[in-house]
Amino acid sequence: MTLSFELGRPRVPGVEARAGKFPGPSLIPALNAIQARLGWLPREELEELARTMRRPLYEIEGLISFYPHFRTTQPAKVAVNICHDLSCWLRSADDRIAEVRARHGDDTEVELVEVSCLGRCDSAPALAVNEFPAPVTDVDALVTAARDDELGEATVTGRAEPWPNDPYPAGSDISTRYASLRALLSGELSAESVVATLEASGLRGMGGAGFPTGRKWGLVRAAEPGGVKYAICNADESEPGTFKDRQILTDQPHLVIEGVLIGMAVVGAKQGWIFIRHEYGPEERVLHAEIEALREAGVIGENACGSGRRLDLGIFVSPGGYILGEETALLECMEGHRGEPRNKPPFPGNYGLHGRPTLINSVETFADVPVILRRGADWWAEQGEGDSVGWKFFAVSGHVENPGVYCVPMGTTVRALIDIAGGVLGGAEVGAVQPGGASSNFIGPDKLDLALDFGALAEAGTMLGSGALVVLAEGTDLLAASTNVLRFFRNESCGKCVPCRVGSTKAHDLLRGALDSGSSTLGDAQRSRILQLEETMRKTSICGLGQVALGPVVSVLGLNKGGAAARPQPRPEGSEEQPDR
Repeated sequence: MTLSFELGRPRVPGVEARAGKFPGPSLIPALNAIQARLGWLPREELEELARTMRRPLYEIEGLISFYPHFRTTQPAKVAVNICHDLSCWLRSADDRIAEVRARHGDDTEVELVEVSCLGRCDSAPALAVNEFPAPVTDVDALVTAARDDELGEATVTGRAEPWPNDPYPAGSDISTRYASLRALLSGELSAESVVATLEASGLRGMGGAGFPTGRKWGLVRAAEPGGVKYAICNADESEPGTFKDRQILTDQPHLVIEGVLIGMAVVGAKQGWIFIRHEYGPEERVLHAEIEALREAGVIGENACGSGRRLDLGIFVSPGGYILGEETALLECMEGHRGEPRNKPPFPGNYGLHGRPTLINSVETFADVPVILRRGADWWAEQGEGDSVGWKFFAVSGHVENPGVYCVPMGTTVRALIDIAGGVLGGAEVGAVQPGGASSNFIGPDKLDLALDFGALAEAGTMLGSGALVVLAEGTDLLAASTNVLRFFRNESCGKCVPCRVGSTKAHDLLRGALDSGSSTLGDAQRSRILQLEETMRKTSICGLGQVALGPVVSVLGLNKGGAAARPQPRPEGSEEQPDR
């Protein structure tokens, strides 16, 4: 059998389509830098970049046209972006957008754009003025400040008391923290024991798919021993209702970074990255400060903790697009390509960044590793409710009195979590809940005693997903709510495969037509068409976005008929991240 070789390595079956893509360093950081400096990407800057990097201009144009963050026209002095997705929609975003448009829509210095989730669902309706995040109630003050060049940078303040998954005392510094990393690098703790402890703890990926963490680490460690490997923390949460990772990055940057560094040391990677969405500027600055402090203290660098081993960590800022939360689309972006998902297999653990074995986990997953290693697998297992294990962060939004991030024992019921968040707004009854973010199927009020865990929610026809619980009060138009969710998926489709690109558009047009005609129900022919489109997309879309896009709509159709007729959601194997990402 004849094998083809690239840089002395055998070609991995299944990646033939990658041949012909432009090699070389990713141009995305350079494009980000230009836009950060000028606010947009002027033609002359792109031509200069092409000359400097010796890359064709059409390659650069292809990147810019794919990523929504990049601009090729000069923006207005004041850019106002307002979220119109589910959590904000439930908090009267449409009315607030209309009010802002009435006040500022005719102002030539103000550009008003409706956008997808900004990751600030706890302050819904959320907006950003020149990327300064705030609730929509602050819009006038922020517009004035931006017009007067007095906006400045947004800052965040971390939580005073540690969350339950933090093994370090409040007020501790670098000399006290990173204890498990130091133990591993000194030889006090072995890589094999780390993998065994994670396996025994039952920790699963908290990005959504729930793949066993210890098993993943063991697989990447075993791949190409001694070869070049990488580790990536996926901090690109971009799904409506999902903002828990943002809070973890603010409050626990030390845990996230320690988890990444431990993962690097275990699998044999010298370089790691935190891939963060560009809307998280304040959180990015928190991470930069922590990383620089670690570098000054000698915890990372060429001689990490005096071990003689190189461990270095960088931050890669996403140029936008929900699809980049899908791990292979993320890799394509980091390599400097359009963020279109790859076919699997091969999986990133064997063939990841630059074709090398790559460990990818979510923010929350990495943040849980230090406490498990400090307190043991048994301690972690005991923290859950019933048969569930560990602590779980949830972002709670929608019709609740106190939207926010809550850390509760895994296995806590839907009802209990809603009560912790202050109950339903105005004392209303629950109409429906999305327990795992926009990609999860809706459940009715009869399911409030479900345990928030992978298995229990899967058996109920939904999923834990991204850990984003969105509450809809009784009387909410569920068809309109699910159509709002579908609009997000339609807009965020990368367009690579026909079923997702065309199917989501056709389904949204059908549903929007019904709603615009004044109906909150579908006729038999319309229902049949939606079910047909859902089946086609679920079975033939390349990645999880298309596979789950119509699941929430179908679940609502079941609830409207008096029963939870949701079809089981796809659960792809081998992926850390949730099916839709």
